[in-house]
Amino acid sequence: MEPHTLKYLAAEATTSTSRTLTITLFVIFVAITLGITIWASRQTKTAADFYAGGRQFSGFQNGMAIGGDYMSAASFLGIAGIIALNGYDGFLYSIGFLVAWLVALLLVAEFLRNSGRYTMADVLAFRMRQRPVRTAASVSTVVVSIFYLIAQMVGAGALVSLLLGIGAGQKFLGMDAATAKVATIILVGALMIVYVTVGGMKGTTYVQIVKAFLLMLGALLMTVLVLAHYKFNLSSLLGDAAAQSGKGDAFLNPGLRYGVETAGDAAKTFYSKMDLLSLGIALVLGTAGLPHILTRFYTVPTSRIARKSVLWAIGIIGVFYLFTLALGFGAAALVGGKAIAAQDKAGNTAAPQLAQKLGFDYLGGDTGGSILLAVIAAVAFATILAVVAGLTLASSSSVAHDFYASVIRRGAASERDEVRVARIAALVIGAVSIALSIFAQSLNVAFLVALAFAVAASANLPAVLYSLFWRRFNTSGALWSIYGGLIASVFLVFFSPVVSGSATAMFPDSDWHFFPLSNPGIISIPIGFLCGFIGTIVSKETDDKKYAELEVRSLTGHGAH
Repeated sequence: MEPHTLKYLAAEATTSTSRTLTITLFVIFVAITLGITIWASRQTKTAADFYAGGRQFSGFQNGMAIGGDYMSAASFLGIAGIIALNGYDGFLYSIGFLVAWLVALLLVAEFLRNSGRYTMADVLAFRMRQRPVRTAASVSTVVVSIFYLIAQMVGAGALVSLLLGIGAGQKFLGMDAATAKVATIILVGALMIVYVTVGGMKGTTYVQIVKAFLLMLGALLMTVLVLAHYKFNLSSLLGDAAAQSGKGDAFLNPGLRYGVETAGDAAKTFYSKMDLLSLGIALVLGTAGLPHILTRFYTVPTSRIARKSVLWAIGIIGVFYLFTLALGFGAAALVGGKAIAAQDKAGNTAAPQLAQKLGFDYLGGDTGGSILLAVIAAVAFATILAVVAGLTLASSSSVAHDFYASVIRRGAASERDEVRVARIAALVIGAVSIALSIFAQSLNVAFLVALAFAVAASANLPAVLYSLFWRRFNTSGALWSIYGGLIASVFLVFFSPVVSGSATAMFPDSDWHFFPLSNPGIISIPIGFLCGFIGTIVSKETDDKKYAELEVRSLTGHGAH
C-alpha cells in the first residue's frame, strides 16, 4: 500500500476517534445537565423560583454561576485565538474583561440586589412611570441578549467542522460541513430552550456551575501541560511564541493590532489609537450593563452575599484569564500562527488545536491528540450551551415580568401567568435566535459580541447609574438614555468598517461606512449618558420621596424582596 494512502487512513482513523469521543462526552454532559434541569423543575413552584432560583444560592455557588455566564465561547476560544495571532494586544481583552468586574462590584452589584426583584427594569421603574420605562428596558434587554445569543450559536456552528472532523468533500451522517453547522445551531438552540423553560433560574444556575467547573479544569490542564513543556520557564515560552508567530519581537510588544503607528498618515494612526480606547471603554463598562449578568445578583438572599458572589466571580474569572495567557501564547508557540490562521482566520480554533498538539505530545500520537481535542471540544460546547441558556432566561424574564405583567396586564398578572409567558417568550426568542444564527453564519462573531457590549454600556448602564445615584433623574431621562444609547450604538456599528468597506467586514464587497472606528463605545456611551441628562432636564417630573426610599433601600437592603 502507498505511504500517502496509509497516511490518509491514519488521519481518517484519528478523525473517527476524535469525533466519537467528542459526541460521547457531549452526550454525557447534556444527559447530566438535563437531569439537573428536570430535578430543578420540581423545585420551581413560584415566580421567585423561576426568575431568581428562590434566592437560595450561596456566594460561592452564585460566583461560580456568574463565572459560568461570563466565560463564554468568546472568552475561551476567542481570547486564546486573539492572543495566539496578535500577542500582547490580544491580552488586552483579558485585562478589559477582568477590570470590568471591579466596575460591576463597586457600582452595581450590592445596590441592584437591594433595589430590585427579578430584572434590571425593577430598579429603573421603582421611582418612574412603570409602563414606558419597563418597555424600553425590555427592548434593550432583548436586543443585547439576541446579539449575544447569535454570537454564541454562530460560534458553535463554526467550531463543528474542526470538532467533528468534517473536511472539504467529506460527510458525517449524510451531512456536509455547511449542513452540520445548521444542525448544530438548531441543536444548541433547542437545548437552551429546554434548560430555560423546564428548569428556570435554578436549573440554569446549576448548569452554569457544572460548566464553570469543567471549563476551569480543562483550562488548568492545558495551562499546566504548556508550562511543563517549557519546564515552567515563561521566558522560553514567550520566546518560542514570538519566533513561531511569524511576527518576531513585535508579537510581544503593543501596536500589532491596536494603536498601530502608520508612517505618513496621522489620521490613520489617531483612529487606530482611538479604536483601542473605544474597545477598552466598551469592555470595562459593558459588563455592568449586561442583562444576563445583572439578573444573577437577584439569586442570593442578601446584598452581602451578592457582594461575596462577585468577589468569588472575580477570583474565578481572574484565574481563568491568566490561563488564557498560557493558552494563547502556548498555541502560538506549539501550533504556530500560520497553522492557526489556516484553520480559522479569526483564530477561534487555537485552543482546540493546542489541545490536539498537547495530547499528541503527552498522551502518545494521534489517538492522544484526539482524546484531548475531544475533551476540550466537549467543554467548548458545554460553554456555549450554558451561556445561551443564561441569555435566554434574562431576555424571557424581561419580556414576561417587565412587558407582559407590568405593561400589558398593568400589574394584574398572576405569578403563574408570568412564568407561563416567560416560558413562551423563551421559546420565541430561542426560535428567532436560531433563525437569525442560520442566516448569520457568515457574520463576524467578534462584531456581534462587541455590539452586545456596546449596547449594554450605551443604553443600560447610564440608566442604571443615573437611577441609583441622581435624585433629579426621571422617566424622560430613562427613556432618552436607553433609546438614545441603543440607537447610537447600533447606528455607528452599521456605518463602521466592521460592516462594510474593509476586507474583514460583514459585506467586504460594499462600502457605505463613514464612521472610522470598529467599536462605537467611545462615542455611543457618552451619547447614552448625555441623552439621559438632557431627557431629565427637559422634563419637570421629580419624586424626591421615591428617590429617598430607593436610596435607603439600595444602601441598606431595607424593604428588599
